[in-house]
Amino acid sequence: MCETLASPLNYGGIILKNRVVFAPTTLGLPGDEQIQRLRDIASGGCAMIIVGDVPVLPHGFGMSLYSKKGFSWYRTLADVVHAQGCKLRAQLHQSDSNMKAMIKYIPAVLAGHISQEQMRGLLNQQVGTYVTGMPERKVQKITDAFGAAAKLALQAGFDMVQVHGDRMCGSFSSELFNKRADCYGGSAENRALFAVQAVSSIRKCLPDVPIDFKLAVRQGSPHYGNAGVLEEELPVFVPLLESAGVTSFHVTLANHGQLEDTIPSANHPEFSAEGCFLKFCDQVKKLTKLPVCGVGGLTDPQFAEEQIQAGRIDCIAMSRQLIADPMWPRKVFQGREKEIYRCIRCNKQCLGGLLAHKGVHCIYERKKIL
Repeated sequence: MCETLASPLNYGGIILKNRVVFAPTTLGLPGDEQIQRLRDIASGGCAMIIVGDVPVLPHGFGMSLYSKKGFSWYRTLADVVHAQGCKLRAQLHQSDSNMKAMIKYIPAVLAGHISQEQMRGLLNQQVGTYVTGMPERKVQKITDAFGAAAKLALQAGFDMVQVHGDRMCGSFSSELFNKRADCYGGSAENRALFAVQAVSSIRKCLPDVPIDFKLAVRQGSPHYGNAGVLEEELPVFVPLLESAGVTSFHVTLANHGQLEDTIPSANHPEFSAEGCFLKFCDQVKKLTKLPVCGVGGLTDPQFAEEQIQAGRIDCIAMSRQLIADPMWPRKVFQGREKEIYRCIRCNKQCLGGLLAHKGVHCIYERKKIL
């Protein structure tokens, strides 16, 4: 039954009914279909759903908290998820894609000459120049916006917020991208300032709201991830973020490399094992007493139970497994583990579907219909 996994958790001030969370995921689905997908996941018994990439500024891709349509969509989603006894977390982020640099590629993308993955690589090449050359007043405008967006998120029905420690936040954190010579660049303390100000902005606007931080860790040897915090810099970043107001950490591998690294398949050369990113949680756990959420190829209930019992993590976040079988938590807690559709980490219809502009799906979907 996995009693620890099924037990409640005080996650930085909010009570989760169990230790299973749906990780922030770009689903690439139409609005109504995405709400239905998240409803299914909520009804399967997980404690909280994290909605990825909620923009902190009025412009940007996807639904906006600042538009009537976007706010209404988030409100509907919150009502649907809450009706299933599940909580909702908004992952607040700011893109580090240089939109002006993107314009010249649009004709090739529309003509099919440049794939989404190729476009991603081209945009990644612009990140360093973009964050290094950004005027300080614009940086401060963005970090201030985290507070305003957090207020709107709670008004829309979200229960708590998460600061996305990747994207622009992660690029400012990384010495590979951030070559600034002002207070935002140079030392690890300076490169942490963007993230610290984003968290502080939320804390100033909402003194009591739980603030989760997606801590994107960059591995040095062998090299994986380009944005985010180098493992050796965690002793600098973690205390600063905690002092700024963070109440929990969601720990994973940093982005801006290959998508197959942050969403590793079962044959990945470095991250093929169950719980492949939990080694980063081990490092964070040494630096804080705040709750830590682990992620990375988690599919096995007994393995997850053992990691929580051992104190490596306080809860688990899953994406592909809950897409493969939204009923995973309910089946586990009812002793029906043999009925689970176990994710085999093939990346065929989930990551593959997203890259093919068909949305995130799973190889099991047709079997369930049949």
